[in-house]
Amino acid sequence: MFSVKPMKPMKPTFKSYLPPVQTDGKKTFEPPIRKLEPKLLPGEIVVNEVNFVRKCISSDSSRDDLWGKLICTNFKVSFILQDAPPKQKSHLSHLLLGEHDIPLTCLEQVVTVNDTKGKKKVLGSNQKLKFNPTELILYCKDLRIMRFCFDEAGPESAKKVCLAIAHYSHPADLHLLFGFEYQGRRYHESKGDRVNGSTPRGGLQTPIFDRPSDWDREVKRTSASGWRVCSVNESYAISESLPEYVVVPVSLADQDLKQYSIFFNDNRIPLWCWNHPNGSALVRMASISDPLQQRKIEQRIFTAITKSHPQRSDVFKSDLDKCLPDIQDIQCAFVKVRHICVIDPFEESEERWLTSIENSRWLEHVRAFLKHSAEIVYTLDGKNSSVILQEEEDRDLNCVVSSLVQLMLDPQYRSLTGFQSLVQKEWVMAGHRFLDRCNHLKKNDKVESPLFMLFLDCVWQMINQYPAAFEFTETYLTVLSDSMWIPLFSTFLFNSSKQRTKHLTDFAKIKAIPQGEDQVVFFPPVWDWSKQFSTKDQTLFNNPMYVGKGAACVQNGGVKTFTRAKKTYSSSVRASPASQRNGLRVGEDTLTRRASLLSELKPDFSTVKEESPAERFFRDWFSQPTDQQGLLIPLLIPSHVALWKLYFLRWVPEACIPKGGSITAYHKLSQLVDEIEILQSQLRQYKGPSPGSMPLPSPHGPPLTQRRMYFKASPQNDPPTPPDFLNSSFPFTPVGNLCRRSIHGTPISKFLNGARIWLSTETLSNDTV
Repeated sequence: MFSVKPMKPMKPTFKSYLPPVQTDGKKTFEPPIRKLEPKLLPGEIVVNEVNFVRKCISSDSSRDDLWGKLICTNFKVSFILQDAPPKQKSHLSHLLLGEHDIPLTCLEQVVTVNDTKGKKKVLGSNQKLKFNPTELILYCKDLRIMRFCFDEAGPESAKKVCLAIAHYSHPADLHLLFGFEYQGRRYHESKGDRVNGSTPRGGLQTPIFDRPSDWDREVKRTSASGWRVCSVNESYAISESLPEYVVVPVSLADQDLKQYSIFFNDNRIPLWCWNHPNGSALVRMASISDPLQQRKIEQRIFTAITKSHPQRSDVFKSDLDKCLPDIQDIQCAFVKVRHICVIDPFEESEERWLTSIENSRWLEHVRAFLKHSAEIVYTLDGKNSSVILQEEEDRDLNCVVSSLVQLMLDPQYRSLTGFQSLVQKEWVMAGHRFLDRCNHLKKNDKVESPLFMLFLDCVWQMINQYPAAFEFTETYLTVLSDSMWIPLFSTFLFNSSKQRTKHLTDFAKIKAIPQGEDQVVFFPPVWDWSKQFSTKDQTLFNNPMYVGKGAACVQNGGVKTFTRAKKTYSSSVRASPASQRNGLRVGEDTLTRRASLLSELKPDFSTVKEESPAERFFRDWFSQPTDQQGLLIPLLIPSHVALWKLYFLRWVPEACIPKGGSITAYHKLSQLVDEIEILQSQLRQYKGPSPGSMPLPSPHGPPLTQRRMYFKASPQNDPPTPPDFLNSSFPFTPVGNLCRRSIHGTPISKFLNGARIWLSTETLSNDTV
């Protein structure tokens, strides 16, 4: 009978593809001593693995390909290099994931290929594979593409690891996500860290809004005297998708709210978001399901909101379902722009490529949300009227617009902690369906939609236009988007506060966690960044240009701190230097921008018609210097709403500019800020002259661990050129992602390596896209 055993001696022929190992001065092809073992987290187990796998870097040749072991665990797909990679400081070092690791929840598609038979199959859960795969292609939700070849691997082992990856990336139940196993192990292993049997919320500064005190602080911070914290939904007695504690008008009794709730979709009573210093309020609300009762109920809600306003101003309602794209349109546009940036080859002219980006409609949707949010800002700030944002279920479009409006109006939300509290309040606690919209369980593609990604893109547009107004960087926004696909934190895993509470209560029982233990302790939110990044890497989140509440300056030898007036939200208050107007230097023309913005905000605007109050409001705002701690209005003409390059192109090797991109400016600014902070520290340490002695300041300033910039001030003898490891994808690295075919020398590759897509938006102000 035929046996395959005699084939075993063929195995060493594969070793010739690997660099030979030195042994006593002689070359040998014996396997290296280094064991290819993955780094496993508590509760993580290896499900399947295959040796002698080639990770493809280029589509054209195998010269730069990597060799190693492909492993599937219950948390991630991990590729362990045959040769230990050299230590490099060119990218973010993740504490939970290696450079070649992919969380299973991050997988979009698992595609197996057999080249010899010309077969391709997209694998799902519990599916059979009738051919032995020669290739595995992994399409990731963070826009990476990984391709592995099994030329030298055992065919059965290759098939098993492919099936394992497909199966474990399609969990049948939420509790099968790895976070539940990991956090249970982590909780019990950290018993020694707890005081008196319990752990406080630690150094978490971001409010979770799961208790009345968090809401009460927000009410007091915004001086919302006509509003109160209400516990009518405690234990989710009224609505399963609202938080247990909500803020309602003082004039509405709990009994009234219970009575009105039955008429709203999912019993979602109106939810207070924010109060303007002038007294106008921003409120979000679901649609009223009973058309016969709609007018009566709306009138009562409007009356209560009017009473909460000091001037009893009118209430304006904005129906977002009628004026903004729906979730399917947003998903469709995202899929198109992802294909253009990541999958389609760069073989067209630069003009056609830009046209393709515009035709995807992604930037059009970004403009639409920014434009509508600016209109709401005018109503709150310019008209002094309260606004109700209405959406059928109040869990998607409302999240985006309410967040953007508050970001434009309130500088508190432009700080890092403030921004995190905004996301926690308007997305997590307000019941955005992260589980469905992210499609973590891969059960229903029709409800998947990147609404949170759209919001982050809108935030990036504002950072790009007003870089000194935000404490955080685009690196922070990108890392936050990546965190959606790491199922170890509670923030992006659930559809509602009740679902989170129920699942974590069940989880606590299964893991023998004492009743009453704070859920934030045993299943923390993503806001504790020390779980993912070192203190040094977290400094990449800090914007060196930020002019905020705590930003310090030196005047006449003394250290002073920027402060803002109590009511700088209003467009009538300006505090920034007259030498700069809305990001433009004096002498630059703002007329074209202003007219374009006004035409965007009001398409039927004409110079023949009399100027409306809204047009006057925006014209006045753009004619005054920008207050970085006041109201911000985005620019909306096409040349100012740009493609977010760090997010969409960071994994594309062809688009990576060595020693180029915005990181070069960030590097220099960080060094300057670090130098200034060292000088400030030395000034604080200097006590001044005293009889007979003069104390000397520390020559080095604060210790490295306390410096808030990633790039430190360089010594005087260092060359001024940026480090070799800097590139336009920093702090992410495209190495290990799949290159595309036939790109070198094409117009688009030349364009991406130094033409106008990488220039600032200020340079493009007069261009048309």
